[in-house]
Amino acid sequence: MTSLTERFTIGLTGGIGSGKTTVANLFGELGASLVDTDAIAHALTAPQGLAIDPIRDVFGDEFIDAHGAMDRTRMRQHVFGNPTARHALEAILHPLIRSETVRQAEAATGPYVIFVVPLLVESGTWVGRASRILVVDCPEEVQIARVMQRNGLQREEVEAIMAAQASRQARLAVAQDVIDNGGSNADLPHQVRELHTRYLDLAKGA
Repeated sequence: MTSLTERFTIGLTGGIGSGKTTVANLFGELGASLVDTDAIAHALTAPQGLAIDPIRDVFGDEFIDAHGAMDRTRMRQHVFGNPTARHALEAILHPLIRSETVRQAEAATGPYVIFVVPLLVESGTWVGRASRILVVDCPEEVQIARVMQRNGLQREEVEAIMAAQASRQARLAVAQDVIDNGGSNADLPHQVRELHTRYLDLAKGA
């Protein structure tokens, strides 16, 4: 497998409600360059995004909303449980996401790059392309409680989302580094600082 960049890189992932964004932002505050694949996907499917015309061609006008963006709710409902539709969407988005990911990484000015990839394990292509994999981990009950409170979803809805993601065990199996976010956020800055110091040293030798 080829790396996304010749620089020292981290692939950061975790299940829904694990605190990936919080952890990524803490690294960003310390000077790491962040490349968020979710943000890239949102930009690609926003009005005039590069994915809009291909999505319209493949799925039809009904999947583009009145503002010219992809109708995320309709698309989510369409591809959930429909592998053919999901693969068709991925065939549009993944090459565009990868191209923009590489562009942002090559333009990054920090001492190392963190790729924030919610579905890192599920994609099957990231392990081995980043220098190290960092997983933000917490018990599943904590995930459920956080997402219910944050998104206003019912427990069954959160469990369905989690069931469609890689398991906690699968994520931990590919991790070289783990941040425990099962308690309060008070301990997160300490864990991030420790890893940041280690990553700075590793980046110097990359």
